[in-house]
Amino acid sequence: MSTSAVHPAVHAEGIVKRFGPTVALDGVRLTVAPGESHALVGRNGAGKSTLVSVLTGLHKADAGTVAFGGEPAPAFGDTAAWQSKVACVYQKSMVVPELTVAENLFLNRFEAGGQGRGFISWRRLRRRAEELLAEYGVSADPTARAKDLAVEQRQFVEIARALSFGARLIILDEPTAQLDARGIDRLFDKLRELQSQGVAFLFISHHLQEVYELCTAVTVYRDARHVLTAPVAGLAKGDLVTAMTGEATSTVTAWHAAASTVRDAAPVLRTEGLALDGQFDPLDLEVRPGEVLGLAGAAASGNTALGETLAGLRKPTAGRITVRDRTVRPGSVPHALDAGIGYVPEDRHIQGLVHDRSVAENATLTVADQLGPWGTVLPSRTREFAQSMITSLDIKTQGPQQKVSGLSGGNQQKVVIARALARRPSVLVAVRPTAGVDVKSKDSLLGVVRRVADEGRAAVIISDELDDLRVCDRVLALFHGRVVATYGTGWTDRELVAAMEGVGERA
Repeated sequence: MSTSAVHPAVHAEGIVKRFGPTVALDGVRLTVAPGESHALVGRNGAGKSTLVSVLTGLHKADAGTVAFGGEPAPAFGDTAAWQSKVACVYQKSMVVPELTVAENLFLNRFEAGGQGRGFISWRRLRRRAEELLAEYGVSADPTARAKDLAVEQRQFVEIARALSFGARLIILDEPTAQLDARGIDRLFDKLRELQSQGVAFLFISHHLQEVYELCTAVTVYRDARHVLTAPVAGLAKGDLVTAMTGEATSTVTAWHAAASTVRDAAPVLRTEGLALDGQFDPLDLEVRPGEVLGLAGAAASGNTALGETLAGLRKPTAGRITVRDRTVRPGSVPHALDAGIGYVPEDRHIQGLVHDRSVAENATLTVADQLGPWGTVLPSRTREFAQSMITSLDIKTQGPQQKVSGLSGGNQQKVVIARALARRPSVLVAVRPTAGVDVKSKDSLLGVVRRVADEGRAAVIISDELDDLRVCDRVLALFHGRVVATYGTGWTDRELVAAMEGVGERA
């Protein structure tokens, strides 16, 4: 009997990882058997991503051991050795879109197909690609460019590439996030086929019903600690959600917003039949003065795409948006701004900030037309405007001229919110507004959002973070582009997580 048949595909024990004062993993463990699909689940911040970085050799654990097939993990930094043990297929495809399938399969290994020093035999490379794809039953043309493949085909190419290095453990990080139902079925069929060949999969997903469909075992992390490992068969979905949240069925969250909505007032924001093909189904929304509406959903729920559509970053395929009865031009950011929609993007580093510019410049990007006559921007007026925002939002900075890159994460996020509020919008749309900030900053940021509504305007929070959603007067849970549940202020962590994960009661 082979070693790989006797020993686990991977066994991690007592893994500790710290980043400064933050304990990202606190003595966790994980065991995945050969030919097994093993789920790793947990809320954001549970430690899943950090464990993946340790298992793939990207980070070195501060304590604990990792073994593949009964052999100690390779030395840290030995990339080739790690590639022969494990690979991760991420939600965002890592294939090079302009290269062919064959070129992606043997990227940085072209010399293996050559017929002489310094030369590449493209014919031999394509033949080896055909053999590799056939070995693992992947239907893809080696000469096709990766960008022309379906999403699940690109994933198959990544899996085949990983297996060609000798890896027998594949980590799948949110693999279904960009797939439709048929694509998910094709992916799962291929995974089961590879499992029968002894390939092991570590499946990370926010969609718990997929865990029950694909996996035989599940491990739960919570707050950087191991909570549960159990066979999927026989594990009630409610018990799995309880393990993830730490909240029993009868427990009610300690604090929720007290609704201050003006129920008989005309909606500030309204959508009618708003839809975006492949992202979310037709949706009718009404957000009234004084209301904070939460749109809760995990990856691929469509809630982020909905927020981007409201802000004009995406053009809907159907429906209309109105702000105080004014129709918003579809797919137009300037028109959305003029109509009264303020927007806080999901990623402040990529979408929210110009890092080499000052606090003042970042905070006033949306009001440049108000900072001087005849299209000019007066530095004195820019500083004055920015200082008022700094004071209003309590932004900790050396002054308006400080580069935004020098601020803490929480204060950077306040600058992003300051810019969204600079035009005094009728409705603030905020996507994961407290991502990557400390607890004190989180409370302050959510207080700002609450204040917008309390002033008689409205706000929409789009998030999968439960703390973000506690400030909301009403929460809609989205799953695969559809509203599956609606809650007032009395929801529990357990029921909202279950709805977001697709295992709760339907609306």
